[in-house]
Amino acid sequence: MRLTRAVTIVWVALRHGLDELVLTSFQHPGLRLLGRMVRMGRDLSAPRGQRLREALEQLGPIFVKFGQVLSTRRDLLPLDIADELALLQDRVPPFPAEVAMATIERAFRKPVDQLFTRFERVPVASASIAQVHFATLVDKAGRERDVAVKVLRPGMLKVIEQDLQLIRMMAGWIERLSADGKRLKPREVVGEFDKYLHDELDLVREAASAAQLRRNMAGLDLVLIPEMIWDLCRSDVIVMERMSGIPIGQVDRLREANVDIPKLARDGVTIFFTQVFRDGFFHADMHPGNIMVSVEPGTFGRYISLDFGIVGTLTEYDKEYLAQNFTAFFRRDYKRVAELHVESGWVPRDTRIDELESAIRSVCEPYFDRPLKDISLGMVLMRLFQTSRRFHVEIQPQLVLLQKTLLNIEGLGRELDPELDLWSTAKPFLEKWMLEQVGPKRLWRELRQQAPYYARMLPDLPRLLHEYLRQNTREAPDAELRLLLAEQRRTNRLLQALLYAVAGFVLGLIVMQILVRVLIF
Repeated sequence: MRLTRAVTIVWVALRHGLDELVLTSFQHPGLRLLGRMVRMGRDLSAPRGQRLREALEQLGPIFVKFGQVLSTRRDLLPLDIADELALLQDRVPPFPAEVAMATIERAFRKPVDQLFTRFERVPVASASIAQVHFATLVDKAGRERDVAVKVLRPGMLKVIEQDLQLIRMMAGWIERLSADGKRLKPREVVGEFDKYLHDELDLVREAASAAQLRRNMAGLDLVLIPEMIWDLCRSDVIVMERMSGIPIGQVDRLREANVDIPKLARDGVTIFFTQVFRDGFFHADMHPGNIMVSVEPGTFGRYISLDFGIVGTLTEYDKEYLAQNFTAFFRRDYKRVAELHVESGWVPRDTRIDELESAIRSVCEPYFDRPLKDISLGMVLMRLFQTSRRFHVEIQPQLVLLQKTLLNIEGLGRELDPELDLWSTAKPFLEKWMLEQVGPKRLWRELRQQAPYYARMLPDLPRLLHEYLRQNTREAPDAELRLLLAEQRRTNRLLQALLYAVAGFVLGLIVMQILVRVLIF
């Protein structure tokens, strides 16, 4: 099966002339000549961007997602190719409406006309995993409500499994044959990718992720997330609140509607960092096809997020480590960045801090104080990757999705406001977050979280202590009783000292927070 799929991939690439596209992209005269020679005998008159897009569409969802990521990086691609790949965001050829309706009826065991008072057969959006139809239904209160119906493409599991088997095989080759195989952890990276793709095939999981993000973002007033209609959610069909707005990629329309574009770009950075560092739960498929902007009076200028099939999560350790890295980076404290890499175990313990610090400085320093149009985060990551080889930095598979999302965010910000200073926009948020992590707020939050446990335990302490003392009084001779009482008095003194220590610790945290604020501001 893997051999058949590999042959199919090669055939599609040759049929659409991707070999010629690659060869002619090189500057070397010999390779460009070879590229012109391989065109002979094939009709490659269609534009190169169109040929690439059609090949990715034909190869299936994994390749389409790769094209979606590339489409956001206009700094790395020729504009004609980027424009064509942008069509992959929500204009993948749809599957027939009859198939979608049959899937809906099978999921709910009712005809479509009994579920909805109106159902639009032509999909409003069609992507690699599913397509969306607008509809109207009558809710429990008897009111008509506009909804969006998302239907999974048939046969997705089989296609994805075939591609993943091929990718796993290639990851195994890389791990065995490459000098960097163990450091890169290719099989673990593919395992993370496998998990996210299979999660995306379960639409109930997507609906649950949307509900969680909706709760998390409720107080931010920067982003709208559709409400799920849980009575009409199944693994292959979900029904949600219909959202309306202007696609974020249509910047001219946004300007005509008087949307503040620079503010929109800053808000996007704020939303991303809030989801990552405050919640540890972030929308990880933020290409322009999944984002609109509201122009309704009550929510004017807010983001509208769609498609929650891929979400990322971070542990408290990952969040704290990343926040410290970002904060040190924004302060240009490259020594601290190097120390964090050693402390986390990402580089060997015997790594020289000064050498790693110098290498990181040489990569990052040229990009500060420059607008986004003059920065390529992709190039920064590539140079950091080259540096990581020298210092044997281990790849962290759990952060691959975050890196991909960060590239999406940069690409989106570049389209909205090329003058955006990504670093200065994110720096205040991260510094505020760090203050909350080391200050009294964190201590109070953790005490509040543990309060139910202490509340259950405290009422039993007097009884348990009384029973313990009675038992030991009956069994212990006078000398042992005196020793027990002496030990009790010593314990009381220790508890008193501990109480003073805790009070001093809290006071120290308050003083430290004040000092940190003075140093920052």
